[in-house]
Amino acid sequence: MACSVELRFEHAGQAAANPHQSGLSAASQQRELIRRHMPPLSEIAAFLRPYTAEPLIAALCAATALLYFRGLSRGEPPGNWAIAGFIVGLGSMYLVTQTRFDYFAQYLFFMHRVQHLVLHHVGPMLIVLANPLPILVRALPERPRHRAQSLWHSAPISVLYKSIQHPAPAGFLFVGLIYFWLIPSIHFDAMLSRFQYNLMNWTMAVDGILFWWLVLNPRAPDGANGSLGYGKRCLLLALVMFPQILIGAYIALSDSAAYGIYEVCGRPWPIQSDTDQTLAGLITWIPASMMSVVGMLIVLSRWQRHERAQNGGPDGTGGRISTVGGRM
Repeated sequence: MACSVELRFEHAGQAAANPHQSGLSAASQQRELIRRHMPPLSEIAAFLRPYTAEPLIAALCAATALLYFRGLSRGEPPGNWAIAGFIVGLGSMYLVTQTRFDYFAQYLFFMHRVQHLVLHHVGPMLIVLANPLPILVRALPERPRHRAQSLWHSAPISVLYKSIQHPAPAGFLFVGLIYFWLIPSIHFDAMLSRFQYNLMNWTMAVDGILFWWLVLNPRAPDGANGSLGYGKRCLLLALVMFPQILIGAYIALSDSAAYGIYEVCGRPWPIQSDTDQTLAGLITWIPASMMSVVGMLIVLSRWQRHERAQNGGPDGTGGRISTVGGRM
């Protein structure tokens, strides 16, 4: 594959260097260069096919997308950014699990970390920011909707949800799952077992949605809806950032190759094991921790708007100097 790509670029360079020899017009040469550089449709289709088909994931993504678009047609739609965020968030989570990307995630450590960055951070954050829950609810027929609401408000479900969405266990789970699945012996077994591999990905995705909903849900904290205060949201985001920096830095800067599973299975690209591990650590270190910074900026922006709404006045001060208040 690498050899064929090099040959394509070599031939393209020759055509560009000898335009008169080709006998083609400038527009024709440009089209020919694009055709040679772009992969054929067969390669794109092969990439989009699942490496390991998981019907449950495909069905869940398809059902969620259908419900969302049905809900959009049944009421006033949100802004275009919200719709785009939901599509990109859900689509990215599907992409890293149900396409050829999953093959590279199973054979390259740094691609595995990209996969978990999407499942645990990027995808869930985009979905939560889109606030799709009201749209999904109104897409349901009346009887199933009432049953789902009754089940949701039942004592066992309510107690379980409130327990895991308390800031302490929520933050512990968010960071703890990253650490747990990166324990070398556990990681080794998970990459060899289809059940454990799927369990790893499912736990990361579900926990990601729960955590980002806790800190980025659009409800303003008023003491009655149980929504976390803005100050606590920022604090929680800061607290989960530093453990990710530590483990990412440890992996990136470690002299020993701790994740031998990728040596056992072999890598699809000619990349050294230490380079693979360094890239994996950097992805765990920098982009993942920066998601906390992005989250804090979003929370601070909402906090400021909330303060302005409470204080009144076009300047948000109501004619007086405003102190940062709100529910902490």
